Amino acid sequence: MSKETKTESNVSTRLLDRIQSPADLRKLPVEALPQLCAEIREFLIDKCSTNPGHFASSMGAVEITVALHYVYDTPYDRLVWDVGHQAYGHKLLTGRRDRFDTNRTLGGISGFPTPSESEYDTFTAGHASNSISAALGMAVASRLKDEKPRNVVAVIGDASVSGGLAFEGINNAANTPNNLLIVLNDNDMSIDRNVGSLNSYLAHLTTSKGYNKLRYRTYRILKRLHLVTERSRGRIMRFNNSLKSLLVHEQNLFEGLNIRYFGPFDGHDVIKIVRVLTDIRDMEGPRLLHLRTVKGKGYAPAEADPAKWHAPGKFDPKTGARACDKISDKPCPPKFQDVFGQTLLELARKDERIVGITAAMPSGTSMSVMQAALPDRVFDVGISEGHAVTFAGGLAKDGMLPFVAIYSSFLQRAYDHIIHDVAIQNLPVTFGIDRAGLVGEDGMTHHGALDIAYLRTVPNMTISAPADEQTLRDLMFTAATGKFGPFAIRYPRGAGECIDWKGDMHELPVGKGRRITDGDDVAVLTVGTVCADASRAIRDLAAEGVKAAHYDMIFVKPIDEDILAEVAGKGCPIVTVEDGTVNGGMGSAVADYMLEHGFAPRIVRLGIPDKYITQGTPAQLKRLCGIDAQGIADGIRKALAKS
Repeated sequence: MSKETKTESNVSTRLLDRIQSPADLRKLPVEALPQLCAEIREFLIDKCSTNPGHFASSMGAVEITVALHYVYDTPYDRLVWDVGHQAYGHKLLTGRRDRFDTNRTLGGISGFPTPSESEYDTFTAGHASNSISAALGMAVASRLKDEKPRNVVAVIGDASVSGGLAFEGINNAANTPNNLLIVLNDNDMSIDRNVGSLNSYLAHLTTSKGYNKLRYRTYRILKRLHLVTERSRGRIMRFNNSLKSLLVHEQNLFEGLNIRYFGPFDGHDVIKIVRVLTDIRDMEGPRLLHLRTVKGKGYAPAEADPAKWHAPGKFDPKTGARACDKISDKPCPPKFQDVFGQTLLELARKDERIVGITAAMPSGTSMSVMQAALPDRVFDVGISEGHAVTFAGGLAKDGMLPFVAIYSSFLQRAYDHIIHDVAIQNLPVTFGIDRAGLVGEDGMTHHGALDIAYLRTVPNMTISAPADEQTLRDLMFTAATGKFGPFAIRYPRGAGECIDWKGDMHELPVGKGRRITDGDDVAVLTVGTVCADASRAIRDLAAEGVKAAHYDMIFVKPIDEDILAEVAGKGCPIVTVEDGTVNGGMGSAVADYMLEHGFAPRIVRLGIPDKYITQGTPAQLKRLCGIDAQGIADGIRKALAKS
């Protein structure tokens, strides 16, 4: 690339600046695509260093993104991104380059593909393994509507393809008439290093290059000679099988499922990818293109440590120094996930029955702390939340005490397993529900808004939420006794307010809360870390002469009926506060109790409203939902005004 294309004074000479849509991209000669890829990487390094996001994944998928939009007629042809971590380049090419400074901010563009944002975002992405099923649905819909030929492509990573839903989609694709293309972006990473036998299998496929290369070259020669047609595909497949028997000893997994396989190819050779995509674009039947890539490609620090650079926060683009690596002289409260990880290790050292389970998130949940010290007792099952829960059920059935750490929004995928494989048998499985509540910039697919509501309906389930780090430790100690069946402990992303948190642990009385302050004007019932916001609101209102009783409920199920009876006896209005949905949450439990026992107090329920909340900082979103100190004070005033 010339120096001209890199200088700020001459940004207009950049190829990227000429592209407002993929139609502009397709006007470029194919020889210009490597330069465009380099410019996209420069842009991402510059913008993500000051406005953080999912960096390494998008850096690794640049060539795939450019080639797909170059070869396919998007948006008529459909690109379906799995998870969406890798879609920043896609956003730049589809008219959102000028708004990329707003990425993951309140009122800005989403960090994930969002159909309401762009016609090029064909399906909501945020959770892994859904792309193949969704893309297959689109391909079949197009066929049933007898539309002009439409290509549908699912782009999925090697970690996501190990998920059960992905294989359900592959199984159906193999037995349903369709022209689906699956692009397998194989970088040997998810957020952490991949695990499992499928990962090993994909690595082995690269050792079969002789057969794959010869087969592909033969196909291209026959196609140029017009000796290959879709009608003759059966004879070609039989030729492939004969060739395979000479060169390799085992059948390709995907071809065994009737998915034609191409690759592996270098996923950073954009010109080669364009050629291969052009060759296979008009084939009939399901196909899989296997591309090997490097997560973080083009930025040395990210290539060296892709897990750390998955979402690195702000960084210096020249040195690679991350802002979060700077050490402060002031002691800082730990993240709740770190308290969970450290406490779990303490408990596990004292009780050999305790085991840890995570679904591809050992560092994100801090299960890595126990994994480093007691590796034989920690199990990373990959992107398989349902399996994680049922696996825990099997362990618990035979005497172990599993702790399953999964993000709140990801645990939704295992709902049936919680009911059928744990709760029905009342098994002592503890669920560490990380990232509960409003998670901030990741937006609607990642907010942990629904866990209280979806777990409240499950018999035998204990649901708790600590207001602080010490209570988290006490709840884990209580769950580790194994006396209470399935036990959910939900806690937020990030740090609380407690610096000295390593106190002795105590067993808590299940179903009992605590009174923080007393008063007769209004009763404020909180659960979880919104307790601190409510305390601030109550202190502010005290200056106005409002005397509020404040209760930290700790448990949503079973809920403390002694506290509820005490509150009902006051005859004052009640304000409930939670960082979950107001529909079916803790406030609903309080209202149910009052109705069933013949009380009719004024109840104001504060929480996440009945809609999907977009991205923004946690502080902004708490303000938006009215569960910060100001919003809680306003809610108390509302309750008092109508009492």
